[in-house]
Amino acid sequence: MPTLDPQVTEQPDATTGAPDAWVTIVWNDPVNLMSYVTYVFRTYFGYPQAKAERLMHQVHEEGRAVVSTGNRERMEVDVQAMHSYGLWATMQRADD
Repeated sequence: MPTLDPQVTEQPDATTGAPDAWVTIVWNDPVNLMSYVTYVFRTYFGYPQAKAERLMHQVHEEGRAVVSTGNRERMEVDVQAMHSYGLWATMQRADD
């Protein structure tokens, strides 16, 4: 039976950060009400009112907000969910 060296650990590539870190970004649009965007963040992500409002204001004032972080497959699910709510969302690597 081979022995494992506890000193050897797999390191993420220095140029990409975490091995599979992605973010979901919600973008501002001229269609959805701020109250609706807050509702979506509370309903889908389960964020408390204060966090949902803070993210909604970031979308409204800065044009975009990162609303979730995780592996690529999870972010694809989150982007599709935002689209199903009628929000404009994209995903990208977390370090971009």
